[in-house]
Amino acid sequence: MRQGYCEQTRLDSPGVANVPLNLKCRDEIIPILAGLQYIYSQPELRKQVLDLVAQDVNQDTRSDCGRAGLSYWEITVLASVRLGCDFDYDKLQDLAEQHRTLRQIMGIGDWEENRDFGARRIGDNVRLLKGSTIEAISHAIVGEAYRLCPEAKARQRADSFVVETDIHYPTENTLIVDGTRKIIGYCARLHEVYEFEGWRQHRQLMKKVKEVSRNIGRIAHRKGKNYKERLAKEYRSLLDRAQGIVDRAEATCKTLEEDFELDLATEGIIEQIRHFIGLTRQVCGTARRRVLEGETVPNEDKLFSMFEPHTQLHRRGKAGEPNQWGRLVLVFEDQLGFISHHCVMDRTESDKDVAVRETRKVQTRLKDAIEELSFDRGFHSPENQIELAKIVSGICLPKPGAKQSIEQLENASVQFHEAKQRHPGVESAIGALQSGNGLVRCRDVGEIGFERYVALAILGRNIHTLGKLIISRSHPTAAAATSKRAA
Repeated sequence: MRQGYCEQTRLDSPGVANVPLNLKCRDEIIPILAGLQYIYSQPELRKQVLDLVAQDVNQDTRSDCGRAGLSYWEITVLASVRLGCDFDYDKLQDLAEQHRTLRQIMGIGDWEENRDFGARRIGDNVRLLKGSTIEAISHAIVGEAYRLCPEAKARQRADSFVVETDIHYPTENTLIVDGTRKIIGYCARLHEVYEFEGWRQHRQLMKKVKEVSRNIGRIAHRKGKNYKERLAKEYRSLLDRAQGIVDRAEATCKTLEEDFELDLATEGIIEQIRHFIGLTRQVCGTARRRVLEGETVPNEDKLFSMFEPHTQLHRRGKAGEPNQWGRLVLVFEDQLGFISHHCVMDRTESDKDVAVRETRKVQTRLKDAIEELSFDRGFHSPENQIELAKIVSGICLPKPGAKQSIEQLENASVQFHEAKQRHPGVESAIGALQSGNGLVRCRDVGEIGFERYVALAILGRNIHTLGKLIISRSHPTAAAATSKRAA
């Protein structure tokens, strides 16, 4: 049984809107709690947020029967604090059980000392939220901030950065090991239940694959005389072994479906086997093309992780990070520091491909309120220059190249020069998302988990910014309201 929030006045706790906060503390949790407190105190905003949470939490189930679960407000608080403070679920569990102010913001009183939260329980509830729902909540919060400061949305700046996925360094031989390990593991589990032939020596099969992979690693590391020929020989052996395992697994799946009555669990395992068979075949294909046939394989054809197949390789020329494996995320920041819009780009998209589309989205949502918008030169193309100027009157999109840049600056307006000078400040917002909100590397699994993780980080950042805005209005000199940010 779910409820939005506890409407009953409690004797063991002040109301959520009246919980005292330690404004002398500069820890990031204080502005986040202040932002949540403000959201709770605005009935229309609170209802909008909780209705969005309810859609995902309940889905097709009833909310008025069954066991008592976390309320929508408790889920909102825990989801906001998780990446607002860059916590993992274990630390969030400890704070939810021990942090008195956080518990009071969730509506839990002193008489509920035994009310506990498991890390898994918190994670299961937060993961019920979709990335699109979290984004809608974030938009509602930013909309409330624009109600308080209408001029903030007029001037914005945008840039993209890579959020890495949680993978090991990808090489084709290690990916083939990952794929065959999962295939052999699943087939061995089914072999114990259904007692079919072919997998009695599954440990020996895996041992041989790992042995060849280690040989490839040694040759690639040490190189030496004729190392390419020796490398090709070992790769040929690895591909032959992987092909044999894949063919055997396909025959196993066919045998099970034709000769046995299968339950739902077994059907799910067979689906997983076929999933890893497809990915293993893809890696074997690129390895054969690259190592044995000497072909240059484009990144679009490569697979960089068996477990995060949506990962892409990005070479953006960053100092100390020539290669990054993850996904590009585009963010729009306003002059107050709110992230007004974000987009997780597709694997094949670059900055130039999304600039017009995403600008049109955010301008439409804000009802043509953006008067000035700046990008860096990576977003430039002749078409983008024309189309962006139709969407935003004051567009700042520098051209690449020394000659084009000088000519553009000589003919540019004062607004263009000012926007170009202010644009590097968006790097501060990106740095804050990375260092304070966990967007260096995504810790959640899968593409859906990646989108949710990014949305949670941006929600936490926006609530943090809202909290600082509220604190600075009521207590301008409070340590919790201080900021080095300049518009």
